This record gives sequence, C-alpha cells and structure tokens, in this order.
Amino acid sequence: MELAQVLTIASKEARDRIRNRWVLVVSLVFTVLALVIAYFGSAQQGAVGFRSIEVTIASLVSLVIYLMPLIALMLGFDTIVGERERGSLSLLLSMPVTRAEVLVGKYLGLAAALTTSTLAGFGLVAVVLAPELDASGLLHYLAFIGSSVLFGLAFLSLAVLISAVARDRSRASGVAIGIWLFFVLVFDLAVLGILVATGGGVGGDLVPYALLLNPADVFRILNIVSLDEVRTLYGLATVFPEALASPGRLAIVMGGWIVIPLILASWRFRR
Repeated sequence: MELAQVLTIASKEARDRIRNRWVLVVSLVFTVLALVIAYFGSAQQGAVGFRSIEVTIASLVSLVIYLMPLIALMLGFDTIVGERERGSLSLLLSMPVTRAEVLVGKYLGLAAALTTSTLAGFGLVAVVLAPELDASGLLHYLAFIGSSVLFGLAFLSLAVLISAVARDRSRASGVAIGIWLFFVLVFDLAVLGILVATGGGVGGDLVPYALLLNPADVFRILNIVSLDEVRTLYGLATVFPEALASPGRLAIVMGGWIVIPLILASWRFRR
C-alpha cells in the first residue's frame, strides 16, 4: 500500500464533501443543538442559562448517540457500492491503485470530513462556554469532543463495511438504517428486557461485557463514568465495574470498533 496513493484518494473524497457543504451543515447542526442544550436544557425546571458542565455533557451524550451514528452511516453507506453503480469504480480500479488503497483512502477522506465537522461544531461551543468553565470542566468537555470523534469513526467504519458488502445502494441504505436502529434503540432494550424477564438471573454478571458490544454504550460509559454528578443518576456506579470503566480501556474498545469493521471491509472488497 502506497501512502501517496491513499492520501490522493483521501484528499479528493474530503474535498468533495467540503465542496457540497456537507461539513458546514453538520458543523452548524452540532453547534446550534449543543448551545441550545447548554443554555436552555434546564428550561423545564424553570431556569435558563448555563448551569453545570457535567449535566450539559450528559445531555450532549444523549444527543450524539442519536445523531452521530446516523450522520456517519449516511455519509459512508454508498462509498463503495455507489461508485460501483455509477460505473466510476471500474475506472478507478483500472488505474495503478490497489483495492486496499482505494478503500482506506476513501475512509480517511470521509473520516477527515466527519472529524472536521465535529471539531468545528463542538469546538465553537467550547469557545463560547470557556468563560464559564474551570480547567477541570474544560478538560471534561474536550474529552467529550474527542470521544465523539471516535464514536463517529466507529460508525463510519460500519458504514464502509456495509458499502463493501451490499449489492446496491438501496440495500445498503436499508442495512444502514437497520444498524442505526439496532445499536441506538434495540440493543439496550433487549439487554434490559432479558434482565427484567429473568429477574437478573440470566446474564446479570455479563451485562457490563455485553455493553462493550455496542459502540453507543461504550461512548456513553466513556463519558458518564468520569462525571460524579451524573454517574449515580445513570445507575452505572452499580452496573459497570471500575475495572472496565477505565477511560484507556474503553478507548481501546472504541478503537476496536473502528479498526475491525474496516479490516472486514477491506477483506470483502478484495474478494
């Protein structure tokens, strides 16, 4: 794999996203929603204005869990299958590039666009909130931004895998929506349903490990366990053991969600 070829493909992919204003739109969405949550999230309690970075991050985590996977999946679901349907993939592969270079280059270009929009959107909010935060609060918020980037890259890897496996764009889009529904909505309900139905007798000790099988749960735990004000509120203090709650370990798990689907996509694309 030649780095120059990969970077050329990545640069073109990123420029295409910037040219069609995708990065700008997503950045504005993140900025507006984050500011609304930060300053008006407590309106139902009869108060407005920024109150606590911990509560703000907890609310933003819920927002990102719903939005980020959908954005990442829609961004990457047609990166391979779409090129194949348009006939441009055959032309690209006729050039002196390998399939691995094409896939990795496309992924890096999409990742650059997603990362730029996330950093720009939430970074602007960090600038606005900076006068309200102490050093610890600012560090927590920056850690939230970094984990949001990793979370988006994980679902982008799943999107590229879907695109490499699917036969056409319509099927790829259907699978992408199904993946979003499963990880964001169905997975936790299924785990909770099993625990309630069995009175905790089946899989109670395995729940923390089962949560690692869902990148959305890994992202939630990664952000919530470090916030004392909301950890007990979420119940994670009693459900998730401290041995697994290490930010370093959780970051490694999230890294696995980025790398493994990409490896599988590369293997499938080469076949």
